[in-house]
Amino acid sequence: MSVQRNDWSLQRKGIIDQDRHKERIKDAIRKNLGSIVSNESIILSNGRKTVKVPMRALDEYKFRFDHRKRKHVGQGDGKTKVGDVIGREDGQGQGQGNGQPGDRPGQDFYEADVDIDDIAAMIFEDLQLPYLQEKAKQAVQSKTTKFTEIRRTGVLSNLDKRRTMMENIRRNAREKNDAKVGGFKKEDMRFKSWEEEIKYESNAAVIAMMDVSGSMGEFKKYIARSFFFWMVRFLRTKYDQVKIVFISHHTEAKEVTEEAFFTQGESGGTVVSSAYKLALDIIGERFPPRDWNVYPFHFSDGDNYYSDNEDAVKMADKLIETCNLFGYGEIGEEGMATYRRSSGALLSIFNDRLKNKERFIGVRIDDKEDVYPALKEFFGKRGVEV
Repeated sequence: MSVQRNDWSLQRKGIIDQDRHKERIKDAIRKNLGSIVSNESIILSNGRKTVKVPMRALDEYKFRFDHRKRKHVGQGDGKTKVGDVIGREDGQGQGQGNGQPGDRPGQDFYEADVDIDDIAAMIFEDLQLPYLQEKAKQAVQSKTTKFTEIRRTGVLSNLDKRRTMMENIRRNAREKNDAKVGGFKKEDMRFKSWEEEIKYESNAAVIAMMDVSGSMGEFKKYIARSFFFWMVRFLRTKYDQVKIVFISHHTEAKEVTEEAFFTQGESGGTVVSSAYKLALDIIGERFPPRDWNVYPFHFSDGDNYYSDNEDAVKMADKLIETCNLFGYGEIGEEGMATYRRSSGALLSIFNDRLKNKERFIGVRIDDKEDVYPALKEFFGKRGVEV
C-alpha cells in the first residue's frame, strides 16, 4: 500500500482547521489593533490572562441560496472567469440607524478568547524608548526570548505539538504502513528549546503625568488611563529595570502610587506648570540626566488656567532641554474629531511657542481608536539604538 500526501492531509484536517482559525484570529487582531487597544475588557482585566475580544468576519466562507425571485438559480452562462463578481447583496439592513427598517441580517460579531500577552506582543512589536543614550551608571536589561532548536527531551509545557504529530505519522507510516495519528511513543516527542537574549540598555526613567481636574470627564480619564495602561505594560515587558514615576495634578501636583494614579477621581481647576515643576524636581533629585535617560509624558484635555500658560511653556522647554523626549497628549471630546480647538488650547500653544521641537511630540486624541497611534507616535523608533 502506498502512502499518499493527500491521506496525511485528511488525517490532520481538524488540526489544520484549528491552525487556520488561530491565524485568522491573529490577522483580525492585527487589523483591529486600534479598537482592541482601547477595549474596556482589557483595560479592566485586573490581572486576568485571557479576555474576550469582539471581532468581525471570523465565520467561514460559504455558498448561500439566492432567496430573491430569479429564474434558473445556480445556472451560469459559462463565460465567468476568476475574479468576476457573481452577485451582490442589497444594501438594506446596513447603515447608522436612519431611514426605514431593513429586512436583511446585520453583520455578525464573534467573541474570541485571546491571551493578553499575545495582544501585547503585537502592540509592542515595533516600540522602543526613543533617543536612548549611553549613560554613566548601571545598564537596564532588555530581554528577548528566541526559540533556537527542537529537542527530543524537555518539559511538557514546551511540547511542540505539530512536530510531535508529524513524527508520529512518519513513524506509523514507516513501521505499520499506516500514515495516521495514534499510538504515541516517547521517540515521537519533540520539544521547543529557547535562549534568552539579554541586551544592555542605558538607565531609563519614565514620568507619567495625568490631569485629574474637574474638566477631565469619564471619556477623557478613560483615554488617559488606556494610554498609560499600555505604556506601563510595554515598559515592564521590554525593560527589566526601568523606573516609572506617577504624578497626578489639578491646581497642585503630587507624586502618587500606581494604584492611586489609575483610580483617582477628578476635581478642581488646572495648573499644568505644577506637574512640570514637580517632574523637574524629581529628575534633579533622583534621575540626573548625566546618569539617566528620562522620558516625561503628560495627558490633559488642553484646558489650563490662562495666567499659567507662560509658566507651562517655560517648564516644558526646560523638560525638553533636560530629557530625551517630552510627550504631550491632548484629549478632546468624544466623537469630535473634526472639531478645531481654539488657539488657547495647550497643544496649540506648545506647537507655536516651544523652542526645541525635535524632542517634543504632541498628539491629539478624539476617539478611543487614537490611543494605539499615540503609542506608536511616542514610542516609535527614533535615534540610534544603544
